[in-house]
Amino acid sequence: MTPTQSTGLRRSAEIPLPPHEGRGGFDHAAVHRGRGLLYVAHTANDALDVISLRECRHVRSIPGLRGVAGALVDESRNLVFTSNRGEDTVSVFPADAGESGDPIPVGHRPNGLAYDPGRELLLCANVGVSEGGPGPSVTLVDVRRRRPVGTLPMPGRTRWTVFDPERQRFFVNIADPPRIVGIDPEALDRIATAFEVPARGPHGLDLDPSGARLLCACDEGKLISLDARSGEVFGVLDLSGPPDVVFLNHRLGRLYVAIGEPGVIDVIDVRAWRKLEVVPTEVGAHTIALDEDADRVFAFLPHSHRAVVFQEDHRGSEP
Repeated sequence: MTPTQSTGLRRSAEIPLPPHEGRGGFDHAAVHRGRGLLYVAHTANDALDVISLRECRHVRSIPGLRGVAGALVDESRNLVFTSNRGEDTVSVFPADAGESGDPIPVGHRPNGLAYDPGRELLLCANVGVSEGGPGPSVTLVDVRRRRPVGTLPMPGRTRWTVFDPERQRFFVNIADPPRIVGIDPEALDRIATAFEVPARGPHGLDLDPSGARLLCACDEGKLISLDARSGEVFGVLDLSGPPDVVFLNHRLGRLYVAIGEPGVIDVIDVRAWRKLEVVPTEVGAHTIALDEDADRVFAFLPHSHRAVVFQEDHRGSEP
């Protein structure tokens, strides 16, 4: 066994977080590796909770983000992005700010976020409404000018989204019909590609650049690996239940899949394409964050208002 080989997740700390003031619990989270900070959408409090990675403690909350759902970080410009589902806006502000700044209008019920740092374009995936209102869409926001530059209708309810720097394309999960659509930032008037997904409800999404593949976790309880160039399906794995957030540790080749029911994290070896372990969290814990520098996973527990820290257990080889 090499010194960097992982032998499993173990609980290493617990972080109390502010109690819920309303309904909604926690949602997406993002890590600023350079500043050692984690930002998690505390939807129930219309706030972004900020956690120190070095001290494993809650340091502050950024209020005034109505129905905050998505969180994303751009370290190169020291920016934090949020999608604010309660007011159909996104926010862009410095990572060390204590307040969110002026919101930017986007589509209806914004959720997933992805960022193209070269063009300074933020893509916001808008859920829309099922009947009698604005449909699902994506909105592109010019981050430098702090204004939207275009909205494109989507074929179904949007979920999470990523930016692929190699192919210079945004990918967006569509729940129904189950597919992943590709959007060219230079051609905002149309969908560039559409890959069919062989399972119901594409939800969590990440990109494995080493294999040029998309890793798509579906409500049907399946994990799908697809070619990011052609949409060819490389593999399908069974999960422990309907998944939500996923994060890939690129160095270890571990994909962490948050599953709110029954309340676990599935750990997937994406190189061997097999499930390594199932780690208990708490019923309803559907969102996680990844500190890739320290090989730690943070699970956000909605009933006990805390974050649990899991550490990858590394053991050195015998001399």
